This record gives sequence, C-alpha cells and structure tokens, in this order.
Amino acid sequence: MIDSLVAELRQKGTVTFTVRARPGSSKTEVKEILDDGSVKIAVAAAPEKGKANRELVIFLADVFDVPKANIEIVAGETSGVKLVRIVV
Repeated sequence: MIDSLVAELRQKGTVTFTVRARPGSSKTEVKEILDDGSVKIAVAAAPEKGKANRELVIFLADVFDVPKANIEIVAGETSGVKLVRIVV
C-alpha cells in the first residue's frame, strides 16, 4: 500500500510524508492512503507519554527496513497528524 513511498526512499535516500495516526487500535497497520496523499495508520498503543509515537516509529522502521534512528517525527508529536521524515 505504501510501496511508492518505499520506492521513493530507495531512489532519493529520503522521503517525507504526512501520517494520520489512530492510536489505541488492536493492531498497528497501514489502513489506507488518503486522497491528500497522507497515510492513515492504526497504532496499537495509547496516546500517552509518547507510547503511540514510539510504536509508530518501530512500525515504520520495519516497513521501510531502516533503523529507528533514521525516522524523525518532524512535526505533530502531540497531534494525530504528523509529518514524518525517513532517511537511508
């Protein structure tokens, strides 16, 4: 579902995109790519004390096959809408 973002990361070495996080879900997974290009992700962690952000970073590191340190939440740490940058 986010193959185009993975391909962009491999080609350019960096990718930045908007995530619409839905914490408190039963499973962390990509739900859909919205019309505005943002990625809706269900997160299996509560939105408290950074737990959902940590779970999101772990999930994205696995999906994009990069270390967690290569993922940055650029904006929206306390919001459901986040700007995420991933580098190789």
